Amino acid sequence: MTEKDLSLVKNTTSFVKKTLSNAEGGHDWFHIERVLNNAKLIAKNERADMLVVILGALLHDIADSKFHQGDESVGPEKAREFLKSEQAEPEVIDHVIRIIENISFKGGNVEQKFKSIELNIVQDADRLDAIGAIGIARTFNYGGFKGRPLYDPDIQPNLQMTKEEYKKSNAPTINHFYEKLLLLKNRMNTESGQKIAADRHLFMENFLNQFYAEWNGNR
Repeated sequence: MTEKDLSLVKNTTSFVKKTLSNAEGGHDWFHIERVLNNAKLIAKNERADMLVVILGALLHDIADSKFHQGDESVGPEKAREFLKSEQAEPEVIDHVIRIIENISFKGGNVEQKFKSIELNIVQDADRLDAIGAIGIARTFNYGGFKGRPLYDPDIQPNLQMTKEEYKKSNAPTINHFYEKLLLLKNRMNTESGQKIAADRHLFMENFLNQFYAEWNGNR
């Protein structure tokens, strides 16, 4: 990357850290940093524009719709405004915005409207942080933040939710494993992402087995 690119990355990092300084624990700067590290790891095996990958990872959750009454336009608008203020190249801005608009898991069978290797990398990196040990911790942290019960055997996971139902769901936290987390292994885009996801997926399955055993007093 050029000196200008490195300066843009540095300024973007500072902007994201400041913006997310009081964010919920599963969507804070440390989440961004883990996604960035995952993205860099995956990108080593792909031919991609590293500036777009890094900016996409840094800005992908700059204003998550979950914390803005479901409004999916806030994040892209905030990212675009910042990148324009930094005089980033228009094609870079457009690509990063498309990543932000298309990265999220939205439940149901919502079709992704944009495709690129850079999006594939950042999306895999973000999904990896949603599974495994970190994913479990983030899931229960967010469930507590929303006041959701841990588990209710009488409330079954809804595997056919529409996008709007998914966004408004207040189901027990355990249900989220079946409605999203356990689905991600088979939705990874890159070979590197698939390999890492397989280990994290197994960890979640073992956790759930232990959880139910303890819940039912069998262990």
